[in-house]
Parts: sequence; C-alpha cells; structure tokens
Amino acid sequence: MLTLLELLQSNARLTGTELADRLDTDVRTVRRYTFHLRELGIPVEAERGRYGGYRLARGYRMPPLVLTNDEALAVVLGLLAADRLGMGTTAPAAAGALAKIERVLPHALREPLAAMRETLSFTANAVIGQAPGTGVLLALAQASRARTTVGIHHQSWRREHTERDVDPYGVVFHTGRWYVVGHDHLRDGLRTFRIDRITSVTPRADGFTAPDGFDPVAHLTSTLAQGPYPWQVEVTVHGPLEEVARRLHHSAVTLTAQPTGVLVHARAERLDGMAHLLASLEWPFTIHRPDELRQSLKKLAVRLVESSERTPGETLQ
Repeated sequence: MLTLLELLQSNARLTGTELADRLDTDVRTVRRYTFHLRELGIPVEAERGRYGGYRLARGYRMPPLVLTNDEALAVVLGLLAADRLGMGTTAPAAAGALAKIERVLPHALREPLAAMRETLSFTANAVIGQAPGTGVLLALAQASRARTTVGIHHQSWRREHTERDVDPYGVVFHTGRWYVVGHDHLRDGLRTFRIDRITSVTPRADGFTAPDGFDPVAHLTSTLAQGPYPWQVEVTVHGPLEEVARRLHHSAVTLTAQPTGVLVHARAERLDGMAHLLASLEWPFTIHRPDELRQSLKKLAVRLVESSERTPGETLQ
C-alpha cells in the first residue's frame, strides 16, 4: 500500500495494469489496495474506460513528516552510516529512503539536512558490503525473534546448492557482511551462514529453544578467527580490554581478559601483516605462538630503524 501511494504521488496517472506491473502483483490486488487507501482517508480517484487509471485527487498532498531537528538528523545520519558500513540490501534502499524523507520534510529542516548529506566526510574508508535480499534478511530476523525453524536454500563458496532447516539463534552484521548463526539440522550442529548466499527462506511449523546464554556475536568472531589461514597466533596485549577491543575490532580475533592484559587469538594468512598490526598498538605485548612471528617483528624493527636513520637525499639500497 505504501509503495502504491508513492507511485501515485510520483505520477499524474497510472493504469491498473501499470501499477500491477510495478508492484509485481495483479489488477485485482491493486483495486484492493486503493480501497484500503480510501478507507484511510487518502483520496484515490479511479477513472473507468479504456484509457482510465488511478490518480490522487487534484491538490492533495501528504502532510509533512513531523520530526524534531534531533530526530531528523538521527535518521539521516543513520542512513548515511549504514551505507558507509556496507549494511545495504540488494535494492538502493538508503538512497530512496533519503529522497523520500527529504521530500516530505518542511523546508526549514530539508535544506540543513541536505547540506549535511552533501558535506559530510568520513575518516575511514567505505566498506563494500555483500548485500543480502531484503526479504531473506527480514525473514531470518523474524524467525530468530519468534524462535521458529526455517528452511533455507543456500549456496556455498564452492557454488554447491543445498536445502536445509535451520534454527536461527541470531543475525549478526560484521565488517560489511550479514550472517545468521544457528543450529543446522542437516549437519546436526552449530553453523554460521552468510546471508547473501541464502536465496530463499521458508517458515516451518516447528519452534526451538536457543541455548542459555548463547552469544551469536562471540560465536561468529570465534569462528572467523579460526578461518582457513595457515598461522595460528596467540599474543597477550598488556592493555585494557575495552581499548584493545576498539583497536582490533576490524580483525577476526577473539579477546579474553587476563590478569596481565588481554589474550588475543587469531589466525593470519601472513605474519608480516600481523607484525604490522601489533606494532601499531600503543601497549607492550608478549608472543605465545608462533615463534615465526618474532622473526617477522624483528625484520619490521630493522626496517623501522633504517627509516629513522635515513637522511634527506640518501640513496635507498
């Protein structure tokens, strides 16, 4: 109904067939939607005949969206941040939502918020997300809240297609990708699925009970930290947990508070990259494993010393 109203506001007149095509439904459903809009007091006029169609009554405009300055700013910043973090879905929803909000806001709010959108800059690079289907994402979130089993069609990274039932314990967004964590009936175990690889979700009649105290975020980060990388890294960073977590939030790591600091578990594809990450921290650290990481840090230290002693005009070796 809201989409139909948006189409009628954006077009002088549309036939029932045109509306049905744009809504991906049939003409009978269009008639039912227009009837419900009239019940809500929105004057939708129907013109009969070969060239007839639907339109809003002349002069009718939707009332302005009533938001305070703080509320409007919160909405716009939320949409901009979601786009920056790669949280979008398959349709350009954020851009459409911004356009609609700006169109119905009073002029006194519309111009300052447009200026904010056009001039806002970010220090961090944009994340290119893996966009899931809107219907799939919402269906999984609803099933997770209702504790209802769902059937999913899933495509693995090897492009293998499977159908399975899943008890969705929770939906997690992490570094540009959406995941669902839950019990997989096919494998009879706890599994994590990327939602952009799920093509459809079908509700089942069965319900489920999630394990007491289960934390989907902790399980996801632990799973990613044990990913298919050759080096298993274990380091104690001698700093406060909250600050260390902020510095390492972008990495697939698990953090455990210890009396002497924070125990960091991670898997790395290259140890020189892990050496750079540790060197960027402002706290001392102790390497537990692997010993090869010590050599990578020593090589990095040599390069840093050489750079610190190099003078202008000196030829690089």
